[in-house]
Amino acid sequence: MIQVGDTIPYCTLYEYSEVEGEGCSIGPNPVDVAKAAAGKTIAVFALPGAFTPTCSAKHVPGFVEHAHAFAAAGVDEIWCLSVNDAFVMGAWARDQKANGKIRMLADGSADFAQATGLTLDLTARGMGLRSNRYSMLVKNGKVSSLNIEGPGKFEVSDAATLLAQARA
Repeated sequence: MIQVGDTIPYCTLYEYSEVEGEGCSIGPNPVDVAKAAAGKTIAVFALPGAFTPTCSAKHVPGFVEHAHAFAAAGVDEIWCLSVNDAFVMGAWARDQKANGKIRMLADGSADFAQATGLTLDLTARGMGLRSNRYSMLVKNGKVSSLNIEGPGKFEVSDAATLLAQARA
């Protein structure tokens, strides 16, 4: 399992863009994690699934609400990771009014989740292999803080906790 001090897994995530710009075409675009994290401080949070109750009602809204505070604390980007496809993540970004505040990144095949060792098997609930709920602060590709939730919990991966760590 990934730990503080480790380099984040270098794999490809996908991001949906509705408009062309900054080298991105319309539609799902690959995001090379190594290149995207290089030289940046990134607030990363991951969750089991788009449009799920806790994720939609609590997790994403906290990061949307505190996006400016993260920037003021020196965070260059906020990433939300979920084992969904890029189209779902794009729709969820619209629904959560996250565009321009959070990069909603699809880990469609759970490659990133598996590489971190932070998976959640929800096969019995018909959802397959998912990401565990967590947050981490990443500086130049290395984990500087990590907050992993217990099963069914939402206590330590919230925006306020990670923001306090970014400010420290």
